[in-house]
Amino acid sequence: MKKMMIFVLALLIMAVGLAGCGGSKGQSTSSSQPQPASAAQTKPTAPTAEASPANNKEGKKTLVVYFSLPETTKPENMTKEEANSTVVINGEVLGNTQYVAYLIQKNTGADIFRIEPKTAYPTDHKTLVDLAKTEQKNNARPELAKKVENLAQYDVIFLGYPNWWADMPMVLYSFLESHNLAGKTIIPFNTHGGSGFSDTINTIASLQPSAKVIKNGYTVSRDTVQNCADEVAAWVKKLNY
Repeated sequence: MKKMMIFVLALLIMAVGLAGCGGSKGQSTSSSQPQPASAAQTKPTAPTAEASPANNKEGKKTLVVYFSLPETTKPENMTKEEANSTVVINGEVLGNTQYVAYLIQKNTGADIFRIEPKTAYPTDHKTLVDLAKTEQKNNARPELAKKVENLAQYDVIFLGYPNWWADMPMVLYSFLESHNLAGKTIIPFNTHGGSGFSDTINTIASLQPSAKVIKNGYTVSRDTVQNCADEVAAWVKKLNY
């Protein structure tokens, strides 16, 4: 009888151990997916002197800079235009370019900075489209809400933006003209509705003539951005980051 009790107890201990292993495996599978940004990541602040810049495989310090404008923050009952401008991950709404920026950060461990105009863009689609066209026509330079601090510590800049009217949003011109990227490597990435990069890579090179602008940037359609995680990882790996 005593031996039987010891045998039953041993079986119970083994069962508990197996259940614990199963739970850990489930958590690991979940975390392998791109994680939605935390509140701090959703509105990244400028890197500070206290921050420890991320190094790539070649020891170069890397920063992801991006502009993105989701036309809604609510995942339910989106209009077609709102859905076109967003990616929903685990119930959280991200802008298309914002999502790609987070994937690049995930694969490089880079610091991240979000370009924001001092006066926020409207999220109503027609109003936004008209304003973007007017800014382009007027060659406008929207004032930036903030600039990158301690930019000198970075060697590599991943620069992301949507394609608006076959060009970068004019706030990108504001950023590029107010930050000296001489001697740095700029790696463009963008999201689009069918126009790819247009001529924006050449524009970046003309605005930052003393920087090295990589021509084989990453561009993805708004129709497939939701499923681009593997592509982004492969692209970053090919760049040796």
